[in-house]
Amino acid sequence: MIRIRLKRVGTKNKPFFQIIIIDKRNSNNGKFIERIGYFNPINKYNYNYINLCEKRIKYWKNLGANISYRVKKIIKIFKKNYINK
Repeated sequence: MIRIRLKRVGTKNKPFFQIIIIDKRNSNNGKFIERIGYFNPINKYNYNYINLCEKRIKYWKNLGANISYRVKKIIKIFKKNYINK
């Protein structure tokens, strides 16, 4: 089972997350298939705090990948703030 989820790569008290495609059986910070974007919650008021590749998300979604709850929220924010402008 393939899953789209977050991988934490930030330091202590400075979270930074990569949005990755990973096999569900691997650990959170284990080997992943592809990195499709990032999310930086510290810079919420900066323009580039979310970066996604929507083509790759659609591709993996069509292959049957599940999307985690938090990533769904991030995609919704990304579409609202960046696509419609």
